[in-house]
Amino acid sequence: MSKFALIAVLVTASLGLAACNTVAGAGKDVSSVGKATTKAANDVKN
Repeated sequence: MSKFALIAVLVTASLGLAACNTVAGAGKDVSSVGKATTKAANDVKN
């Protein structure tokens, strides 16, 4: 039973780390879209 528990913990940790990277990547994408929108608005204003 302890081998199964160890495998379960390792799989859970791996999925958790993958999810963190995915969320961080999505945050960077949203941030870059916001910056591009701000730049375009400033270009139109000027």
